[in-house]
Amino acid sequence: MVVVDAPPLYQELGALYERELDAHDVGAVMLAHKWQPADLLAPHSDIDVRVLLPQAPADWEEWNHRLAAAHAAAVGREVSHRRLLEHPPGFAFTVTEAHGRLISAPELATWSRISGSARDFQRWKSRAQMAPWCEVDERFYRGILQARMGGRYQLAADSTDNVVEDVAGYRRHCVAWHYLAPCWFAAAALATRTRCPGKTAALTQWRPEGLDGYAELFLRLSEHRSDARPRSPRHLLRAAHGALEEAMRRVSGGDRPDGQRHEHAPTDWAMTAGMLRVRVARWLYYLDPPPGVATEYLIRREAKELRSAAQTLTVLAADEVTAAQQLAARMAALIPTGPTTAHTLRVTLARWHQQKTTVQDFLGLTPDDVQP
Repeated sequence: MVVVDAPPLYQELGALYERELDAHDVGAVMLAHKWQPADLLAPHSDIDVRVLLPQAPADWEEWNHRLAAAHAAAVGREVSHRRLLEHPPGFAFTVTEAHGRLISAPELATWSRISGSARDFQRWKSRAQMAPWCEVDERFYRGILQARMGGRYQLAADSTDNVVEDVAGYRRHCVAWHYLAPCWFAAAALATRTRCPGKTAALTQWRPEGLDGYAELFLRLSEHRSDARPRSPRHLLRAAHGALEEAMRRVSGGDRPDGQRHEHAPTDWAMTAGMLRVRVARWLYYLDPPPGVATEYLIRREAKELRSAAQTLTVLAADEVTAAQQLAARMAALIPTGPTTAHTLRVTLARWHQQKTTVQDFLGLTPDDVQP
């Protein structure tokens, strides 16, 4: 496998982030980010960090306060970091979960290492690529499509509030890299039943007959190859709609037997816990950001992920027979499922603090605790 280095800007950003997490005693043994180096397009792409811990911290709430402080410190270093480090990490996992293959294979297949053991990281990535295709993959990739297709992607929702240069270029970037490329990536994976590592790879490698022109158009945009006249975001949006309509003709309806889900319950547990483990840090940062940083649009975005987590926990709780299922039900009851506002987050922070034992127990569940 050829390893491509991240652009210098993102290498420096990753090194800075590692230093800030170390300075705030976050305790990470490995950092990774979603997507491949070729997918990080300066100055518009942010890095979506994943944190690997040697073991669960003694106090998840206190750990989140340190993580939020580290993130705020990193953002405060440069004005451009308001966008480049748009939000705190998206997941936190333990090394045991990674070794135990509990991290979703299609998620892990997109990772790039920032720091930590290259040997362990490559072993996890290789296993993720080689794992048999399953219902977890179908849900992962179809979830990307369902969140954006059918008019669900709204360019106006891609806020420019934290963009400090080339706003017009950023809006074109949003159409290409937040809408077209993720959907192309998901369609390519579903059509070929392989886990694509990133957006650029999908646009380069998956080109069904008749779609070359679309792939080239958006790759040219991502590589900053100049057109005679830059296309407007609205023009690109129309082109993206057409491209994806054609691409989806190559994707089957899929085979998603409901009976498979219980086989993948440990992965669903780990992914849901991994996402919820960093929520307090996100909320603390969003409610008290560094001066000049806008977070209102990020607060609104929390609703989708929280709703998904609550739904997953409700399924995992089932008839609440085991202690783990009962704990999942209690945790689901602590997650807001409506629109998220600053008030919603403050209330939820207070509830999680009040119900700290439940939250701590859920976030610290081990693989042995949740085996069906």
